[in-house]
Amino acid sequence: MVDFPSANGKMHLWQNVETVKGATTTLKQLAQNHDIYIATNAADSNEQDIQQAFERVNLAQYISGYFCFANTGLHKTSADFYQHIIKRLNVEASSITMVGDTFAKDVLPALESGINAVWYNPKHLPQPALNKPLTKNQSFTVINQLEALLP
Repeated sequence: MVDFPSANGKMHLWQNVETVKGATTTLKQLAQNHDIYIATNAADSNEQDIQQAFERVNLAQYISGYFCFANTGLHKTSADFYQHIIKRLNVEASSITMVGDTFAKDVLPALESGINAVWYNPKHLPQPALNKPLTKNQSFTVINQLEALLP
């Protein structure tokens, strides 16, 4: 979803709600073989609010669930947020991949929690250093378009 800096409040109530370029094609294909969950920093929205935003752009059909402050009590910028998701889904950390567009707020906490991470970097920003080495079963990738996630 495109985050408009000038828009305030719950995304599903914004005048304009848009998908990131390539999101529909990518999610449609990935959802055929993978469960897709949304992890968001939307502090003022609950699961239903977030789902309604995804419904407005016809993406909700590809999403298995939503994780946010309202249902975790944790901020996405914390590794504990991702540990909560691992426990709630009852899966190995190595089976989860976080795709995020903000290196410090998405990628670093995900990697710190032990899950895989993909930095969606369409602006081709320079890559900051990782805080620590990856674990044996962990991966980190940089992509510039969402379609790069497809096989």
